[in-house]
Amino acid sequence: MSDDQDEAEAFRALLRGLRVPHAGELPVFDPATAPDAPLPLFRRWLREAAEAGEPGPHTMSLATVGADCRPSQRTVMLHDADERGWHFGTHRTSRKGRELAERPYASLAFHWMRSGRQVRVSGRVGEAGREESAADLRGRSPAALAAALAGSGRQSEVLGSYEELLRAFEAAYERAEREPDATAPTWTLYVLEADEVEFYQEEARRRHVRVRYRRDPGAQPSGWRRDLLWP
Repeated sequence: MSDDQDEAEAFRALLRGLRVPHAGELPVFDPATAPDAPLPLFRRWLREAAEAGEPGPHTMSLATVGADCRPSQRTVMLHDADERGWHFGTHRTSRKGRELAERPYASLAFHWMRSGRQVRVSGRVGEAGREESAADLRGRSPAALAAALAGSGRQSEVLGSYEELLRAFEAAYERAEREPDATAPTWTLYVLEADEVEFYQEEARRRHVRVRYRRDPGAQPSGWRRDLLWP
């Protein structure tokens, strides 16, 4: 067997031997107790993930599709979840911002390994508006403000050199210290108005629980239809 074949087999053996690290016994999710609408359950699960010590429980994968119909995915932070939808921020001139302008639909995915839980959210995405976007940026850390200032109009563009990045960030940090209420013109707060939300709870014997909510104006009183899915 060649060295390349040995390496490939060792890699496959590594993957087969990996296990997901749970934090003790997995929580029990009785679908009969699920609320009529997804937002209360999502908030509870995120709060429980934070209390369980889940690293970055507000991090999520954001998937968008551009005019070429090719999907792209990245990790971003959840800024809020309310009756309007799930909030996140980015530069509208970035790749994801451009793709959302072309096709204003997206999907979010949360994965909390310690509790064996996942949540998937999909729907139409809209801009919150200039004032809310500015307020969102002001509510972030000084380092996040500096990053937004440095990346305004340039995120996802080709970078000439790392030194160019360092110079831009140094200037942005100095401005953030002088002007803590500074705004980045391209920074935009987006709100995903969900039409489908799915909750997934792992079970030790792989009898996983999947509950899907679909928006249905005829479903009273919540406006959501709830279904149990095969795992």
